Amino acid sequence: MIIAFWISLFLVVYTFVGYGFLLFVLVRIKRFFIKPYKFKTNSILPTVTILVAAYNEEDIIEEKITNTLALDYPKDKMQIIFITDGSSDQTAEKIRSFEQVTLMHENVRAGKMAAIKRAIPFITGEITIFTDANTFLNQEAILELVKHYQNNKVGAVAGEKRILVEQSADASSAGEGFYWKYESLLKKWDYELYSNVGAAGELFSIRTSLYQPVESDTIIDDHMIAMRIAENGHIIAYEPNAYAMETASADVKEELKRKIRIAAGGLQSILRLKKAANPFHYPIFTFQYISHRVLRWTITPFLLMALFLINGWLAFNNDFVLYKFIFAAQVVFYILSLIGLFFERRNIRVKVLFIPYYFCVMNYAVLAGIIRYLRKAQGAAWEKSKRK
Repeated sequence: MIIAFWISLFLVVYTFVGYGFLLFVLVRIKRFFIKPYKFKTNSILPTVTILVAAYNEEDIIEEKITNTLALDYPKDKMQIIFITDGSSDQTAEKIRSFEQVTLMHENVRAGKMAAIKRAIPFITGEITIFTDANTFLNQEAILELVKHYQNNKVGAVAGEKRILVEQSADASSAGEGFYWKYESLLKKWDYELYSNVGAAGELFSIRTSLYQPVESDTIIDDHMIAMRIAENGHIIAYEPNAYAMETASADVKEELKRKIRIAAGGLQSILRLKKAANPFHYPIFTFQYISHRVLRWTITPFLLMALFLINGWLAFNNDFVLYKFIFAAQVVFYILSLIGLFFERRNIRVKVLFIPYYFCVMNYAVLAGIIRYLRKAQGAAWEKSKRK
């Protein structure tokens, strides 16, 4: 029990805090020996293709196109493609009024990844930039992204996701905003050490020539597209000065739904990205990938439950005062989370309680996502066996 307690505690602390601290130290050690890559200011700009997959976005699509056309980049080097497959509202019709935009539309909805795969053969840009229909980019975003491709080792570049949080934000908004600030810091240090370990669909780019086909049933396509490139030995850069802004989820229910989907996709990607988890290929990248992604998307939520139960047993059956202190800290944390839930449901805004509440929501989503994916995989296997 004691061994299980300390292993669980170490892995939980390492996943959420320790890895960030270790990155901080490793990055500063690296700075003593290796200078950062210096970008040229007069280099020839590559041609780019901006690819947007939109589904029933009629309320915001014109604003998105206006934002895209206003980006600071030579227009003769920029191709813009919007894919609206399956949209049943006025999204496609509104896009058609913009002659600078190439519209691809089919009435059948086969998923975002299928839509992207359909558009790939029509891309003419040396760099492909993926961005979501409900996000808005800063004016210099493309310039900031493409400068990293001066480094031949870079195969993909992730931009920063910024959550717009209002003063009246609920737990989902405030918690999500805090989470992405921390994530952005980790991504910055990941890249400075060696490579980022994925990309968010709000804004990321790839060398078009390095694109690797991704299965059409892929849940988190952005992550998989970038990681397939990394598995072939290329670096995923990170550029915080290229950012996509979006509002937080409407409420905790919507945020939970999104997190469960991401968690299911996370497990799916882990099962498919076998090379990324093999330290014999790229050991530093594997260390980053397991520390930053795999632990969060697999065992950590289970360890949190085990840690609480084992710690409770030790607190009442062992005289070591540290066990009692850690258990008391856990109890207080989860009580604050429950109070946060209580306040959230009554629309009471106490931001200090949003972080423990959001932390619990996030880990519950991982558990739910794992269960959802395993059930779906089991169902698919059952259907396959019946057809034989």
